[in-house]
Amino acid sequence: MTQQPHPDSPKMTVTCAVVTVSDTRSPDTDKSGQIIQHLLINANHATAAYAIIKDEPVQIREQIQLLAENPNLDVVIFNGGTGIAPRDTTYDAIEKLLEKTLPGFGELFRFLSYQEIGSRAIASRAVAGIYHNKLIFSLPGSSNAVRLGMEKLILPELIHLVSQMRTS
Repeated sequence: MTQQPHPDSPKMTVTCAVVTVSDTRSPDTDKSGQIIQHLLINANHATAAYAIIKDEPVQIREQIQLLAENPNLDVVIFNGGTGIAPRDTTYDAIEKLLEKTLPGFGELFRFLSYQEIGSRAIASRAVAGIYHNKLIFSLPGSSNAVRLGMEKLILPELIHLVSQMRTS
């Protein structure tokens, strides 16, 4: 069990959007997007939007800009397109938009991933930060990576990070 430096408000519900970046997935085959939504709901958070978009930088940027306009949305969680293949453009599209980055997210994700899959973890370009007062996370698209990122990093810190954003 990981210790927290101070307790979070257990009654706070964070409103999230889930975006799967994939050229091949559909709502029926998007296991990773389903896992994210399921874990959010089980942690008493809300999913206000869900989308599957192609791995195209313009579509990714348009999606993040559209979601940033929603005043009721706190967090956007992307999955997919974080590797180094030519079609993996999620990191490149998102990283350029972030106004603040959370380098520790990617670092810790790769560390935890290394413990599970070994040196292949170096190919992950998981990233997190803030865009227009929305917390943005970008995870690899594999179900194992999504579960790892959600359970070990995002869910334990979600309330704290959103609270910090709201006080600024």
